Amino acid sequence: MKTLIIVTHPSLETSVINKSWVEELKKHPEKYTIHELYKVYPDGNIDVEKEQKLVESHGSLIFQFPVYWFNCPPLLKKWMDDVLTYGWAYGSTGDSLKNRKIAFAVSTGIKNEDYDENGRYKYTLEEVLVPFKATALYCEADYRSFFAFYGAEYKPCTSEVEKSVKDYFNFVENI
Repeated sequence: MKTLIIVTHPSLETSVINKSWVEELKKHPEKYTIHELYKVYPDGNIDVEKEQKLVESHGSLIFQFPVYWFNCPPLLKKWMDDVLTYGWAYGSTGDSLKNRKIAFAVSTGIKNEDYDENGRYKYTLEEVLVPFKATALYCEADYRSFFAFYGAEYKPCTSEVEKSVKDYFNFVENI
């Protein structure tokens, strides 16, 4: 089954990192479905049934987004609130995500060293992303960790972008 990549970036067209990742994955439509939430739902009105069927028609699931205020963009939070319903994603009859491989791919504006107990923000990125891991585990999914690019706001050079694309593609391939 194909992997569903749920991309939630409010300005993907101006992104360097997330846009590069999407462009690489779009070269392989037989393996990946790229689902851009801000393109599909610019008004924020999510078609829950359509989204649930989309998830059900795929194997693995990857959420790709920039870290916003140490969280995800608001549309992804809304998507999770609306789509991951009792009886579908969790609960006594909610098994749609059970054993499904789920991973996260994030870009951060700040540097890796800032995400450290001794760094500027006192928390690692892994700690910041705990609610996403907990959500996957709550739904009994097969949580597969996360991939991160650090320092996007520092205008990465071409070689850094190219390396991130290669590393991201390898991450996705191994989910």
